[in-house]
This record gives sequence, structure tokens and C-alpha cells, in this order.
Amino acid sequence: MGVEAGTARGQGAGGALTERELTRPCEGVLIAPAHGSEVGVLVLAGSSGRVERERARILAQQGFAALSIRWFGGPGQPPGICEVPLETFTTAVDLLRLGGARRIGILGFSKGAEAALLTAVRDTRVDVAIALSPTSRVWCNVGPGRDGAHHPYRSSWTWRDRPLPFVPMDDSWVPAEPDSGPDSGPVAIRGWYELSERTFAHSLPSADIPVDTARADVLLVAGGDDAMWPSLPFAEQLAQRRRSAGAAVRLIARDDAGHRQLLPGESPVPASPRFRYGGTPEADALLGKAAWPHILDALGGGGAAAGGR
Repeated sequence: MGVEAGTARGQGAGGALTERELTRPCEGVLIAPAHGSEVGVLVLAGSSGRVERERARILAQQGFAALSIRWFGGPGQPPGICEVPLETFTTAVDLLRLGGARRIGILGFSKGAEAALLTAVRDTRVDVAIALSPTSRVWCNVGPGRDGAHHPYRSSWTWRDRPLPFVPMDDSWVPAEPDSGPDSGPVAIRGWYELSERTFAHSLPSADIPVDTARADVLLVAGGDDAMWPSLPFAEQLAQRRRSAGAAVRLIARDDAGHRQLLPGESPVPASPRFRYGGTPEADALLGKAAWPHILDALGGGGAAAGGR
């Protein structure tokens, strides 16, 4: 597998780091300790589509080889989160393994958490899946597919060229906020997902993410005041599936935190003009701080079986 990259060096809290800008097989950045690492972590953003450079850098400062990629919206990729091949992520695992990583983690946020869990279910090389603000099931596309169309709804993901079963959105939903027109400010869309679950209840079983079958350890982080989707109930469903199978799981939660946890060392996230995320900056940072040692422990091989909620 070819990789096109430029290399730069920086200094992190844990010593010198190397940074490689990647252009293929995907756009992204690989940041690692200069002496290398036997632990590689794939870092996935949510529906922003960005390359998570800062998050990758703070993980590299802890001694991990951190790869963050653009997984939609790039050259040769769907413009939206629509029928994105899960092979996008297994190819990234290939890259980490080629770099010498013997232990593989995937840390994903929101839609990236959905991808992390689904990849861990299908790729036995993944040792730990860390899902921040996760969902417990596969949802429909967010944005257009390769054809440029948003509708009819299609799966967010494919595996071996076949779309995964999914839950569509109920477009009869109306925001609860008064005067929620296009110029009225950010909107909470959690209720849209909750309505869609009720409307398409018959679709839920086939769309469930079967985390009970994953070889990987699973770490879940969620806030009870998430205004984007009900990530804490989703996380509790995922945890129950794991426990029912006798599989390792840890859930770290705060009832007052929202959708966007802030990990130690990360820059504060600006408010969105479009969406309400719930929580408060203080609660979101406290949840990130509480989750951080568990994230490091899970990636380092300490497991995710004990503690949590």
C-alpha cells in the first residue's frame, strides 16, 4: 500500500513527535513518538468531516501512534455520510499495522463512534473501540451520496459493497424551539432521533450494532444532556449488549454533560450557529477529564472491564 507523505518534527509533552501529512490511501495526518509506538489509534471526527489533528497530537504525546483521516468529503469519497465503505477504516488499520503497531484502537466521536464500533465488529485486529457520544444502531445518511442526492434515505455505511440495515429519519419532525426558522439560531435535534425510533420501530432490531460479537474491548463516553441525539441511552443499550454476552465494557457518563466532551489538552469548542449540543463547557470538560485516564488505560492494554456506570 503506497503512502504519500511529508514529514515534520515537533516537541510534545512526552518527547519528540513526528507528523506525516498523508494524501493516500486517504487524506489525513499520522502523529507518533519519534521512537515509534507499538500502539496505534485511529482517530475519527463526527459529521464535521475534519481531520482531528489536535486530538491525534495529544494522544501521540501520551506515547501512541495516532492516525486521523478524512473519511468523507475528500477526493474519491462520498460528499456526505452516505454509504461510506467501512473498508475506509480497515485500510487505516492496515496503515497503522504497517507502521509497527501491534495493538490497535479506534477512537471515534458521534458518527465517528458509529464507524468505530461497526469496524470493531468486523475487523478482529481492533483491540479496543472508544466511542464518544455513540449511537447503538446504524442510522441513515447525513448529507448526499456520490449521486449528490440526499433522499431517499440510504444507509450511512456499506461493508463489502452492501449497505448496512439502517433507521431512516421521520421528516414530519418539527423542532421544539419556538420560532425555529432558518434565522432563529441553533436547534436541538435529539427529538428527531427519538421520534424516528418510534416511527420506525420495526427497523431497530436489524439496525442494532452487534457490539456483543466484537473481540475488542469497548469504552463508552456519554453525556445525559446530549441535545444532538440520546447518546447516554444509546451507550447504556450498547453496554447491556456487551454485558449480556459476558464481554468487557466500561461506560463513563455525566448526566449534565452534552454531546461534545473536551479531553484534557484540547482547545474549547466554539458554539455552533446551527445546532444545540447540550451540556455546559464546564460539564463537558469534567466528563472529558473523567474519561481521559480510562481512554489511556484502554489504549495501553489495561482493558475496559471494570468500573464505570
